[in-house]
Amino acid sequence: MCMLENLIKGAMAGLAGTTALNAVTYLDMVWRGRPASSTPEQVVEELAKHSGRAIPGGGQQRPNRVQALGALAGIATGVAVGAAAGQFHGVVRKLGPVLGPGLVGGAAMAATDVGMYRLGVTDPKTWDTTSWLSDAIPHLAYGVATWALLPG
Repeated sequence: MCMLENLIKGAMAGLAGTTALNAVTYLDMVWRGRPASSTPEQVVEELAKHSGRAIPGGGQQRPNRVQALGALAGIATGVAVGAAAGQFHGVVRKLGPVLGPGLVGGAAMAATDVGMYRLGVTDPKTWDTTSWLSDAIPHLAYGVATWALLPG
């Protein structure tokens, strides 16, 4: 039961971390007046293409579904990384308030960026400093919030 409890607590911490990531991302969009990233939708499109499954809908329905699936995939990633961190909470918490959040945030960032790279959606090797910061800072916020809520 302890393993399941840690999984659930970690997943809940990851959900809170996802909220922090989204808040920081939206604040960045407000601050710089930039649009939302289209990469989540591109990932959904590529996954559908690779799986041979069509995303149904005509008119505006299909793009709306793709956008929603992209957002849900981000939430699922945040919850999954949090659940994993919950399983290893003892080690992650012992890393302290700098390395712990960095590890958790880095894991979430790797989980998304490696997948996008493998699907051909983006290539981090081509990113400029602003692009890296736009990705790293929200993931660090994810790491801080998730780490803070892991069982101690």
